[in-house]
Amino acid sequence: MRNGNAPIDSEGTAIDISVVIPVYNEEKNVTILYGEINDALGGRTGSYEVIFVNDGSTDGTLSELKRISGGGRLRILDLERNYGQTAAIKAGFDAARGDVIVTMDGDLQNDPRDILPLAEKLDEGYDLVVGWRRKRKDPFFSKVLPSISGNAVIAFTLDTRIHDLGCTLKAYRRQVVEKLELFGQMHRFIPALAALKGARVAEMEVHHRPRIHGKTKYGFSRALRVLSDLLVVAYLSGKGIDPVVFSGSLAATAGAAGLATLLAAFASGASASGRAAGFLAVFSVLFFLASFQFIIMAFMALSSVRAYRRPGGKAIYRIRQTI
Repeated sequence: MRNGNAPIDSEGTAIDISVVIPVYNEEKNVTILYGEINDALGGRTGSYEVIFVNDGSTDGTLSELKRISGGGRLRILDLERNYGQTAAIKAGFDAARGDVIVTMDGDLQNDPRDILPLAEKLDEGYDLVVGWRRKRKDPFFSKVLPSISGNAVIAFTLDTRIHDLGCTLKAYRRQVVEKLELFGQMHRFIPALAALKGARVAEMEVHHRPRIHGKTKYGFSRALRVLSDLLVVAYLSGKGIDPVVFSGSLAATAGAAGLATLLAAFASGASASGRAAGFLAVFSVLFFLASFQFIIMAFMALSSVRAYRRPGGKAIYRIRQTI
């Protein structure tokens, strides 16, 4: 993990590991997490840094980070607003100075004791090691089952054997992150994007802990964003059709079905079959809503394709202050 050209910390020791942690409204977790990271890494040869990326938190996260930032190995990137996890991770990548960069969540569900085993796995010849939360401590129906289903769809679409692409706990060689172009919700597709650029990818089982403080940040809107980004990654890897054409076709199909159902509802109403007309009207609304969602997905996919192909790459975040 050591590189003779690595930056030097304040004690004259080469920095070989950078731990990057995007946080959004995690005021009760950051101090505990920072202490656990120091416990896990403090007794080893070599130096490390911990980079918290405050992604527009609206609670006391930033104040708590400032409170614990006097001296030590802590660096804070305070983003101007909430950009999302991908942008926050990218900001951390750009600021990291270590030869090995480890990302993890700030909600205490990732275990800092897994940092060193992940980093050491790179020494077996890999460029990226992905954590696998095989025994997750989350609600089954609201988080585990959707995650299993989503990972299965992604694995099938991208022809990858990684079990847990949604796990933020990963270890990267610096050369890998310097080549990555991230946007949207692309952080979960980093193994696929890295593999496209020739990276050697492995996975390793890691610990997972129940959430004690704070609330999950996942919802339906994020799932829609992930789906559109999956289409983009599949398209870029040569494993899928044009995502704009695909989403547009679904939108047109759902819209046509909505119109046909609406006309059938009017016809049923005219023939005095009120109950049937009501059911058809409900289905018509659902089809139109689906069409609207597919149109949104098409625009998101188009935006992602343009971002990927934009020469030079426009920054996807802005930093208010660095501490």
